[in-house]
Amino acid sequence: MAIAMEPDQGRKMFRPEEILILTGAPGSGKTTAANIIAQLPGSPKVHLHSDDFWHFIKTGSIPPWETEAHGQNATVIDVLARAAAGYANGGYFVLVDGIIGPWFLDAFRSLNVALHYIVLRPDLGEAIRRCQERGGDTLSDPVPISALYQQFENLGVLEGHSLSVAGLSVEETCDAIGQAVESARFLLR
Repeated sequence: MAIAMEPDQGRKMFRPEEILILTGAPGSGKTTAANIIAQLPGSPKVHLHSDDFWHFIKTGSIPPWETEAHGQNATVIDVLARAAAGYANGGYFVLVDGIIGPWFLDAFRSLNVALHYIVLRPDLGEAIRRCQERGGDTLSDPVPISALYQQFENLGVLEGHSLSVAGLSVEETCDAIGQAVESARFLLR
């Protein structure tokens, strides 16, 4: 899939030593977009899929949505943030995708790198449909998908970090993310 951009635009949009947290409800297109963007020519890029960091726990894992998982979740996010910083400080543009709500941002805010935060917002029906079409062991139940969707509906002071992707193709979503990063409007200050 080709993303519409000038030959050197990928290097300008996705600059080394920066991190992009790409988040939103399940089915918003985070992982698909991050995979595509990470493979664009230009600057070196790393894609960290946050779900992998929970799956690294082999014994004693608590489902992250359970109340008693708070300590585990804080540890996982801290490790993820430090991994992202390590790659960014090594000269990479880092894409972190996953359900990383404002409640997890403190671990990233303490990093000494430029940090973009983009919340993808599809229509709820579109998100549910995408999750159900995936198959396998992925989340497909509309109840938790809707609950997670609602958690990203009102971002308070971070509302300006939402990016509507309702009705956009994968290519259009990637282009919108590239333009958002290039604009610097989604940088956390």
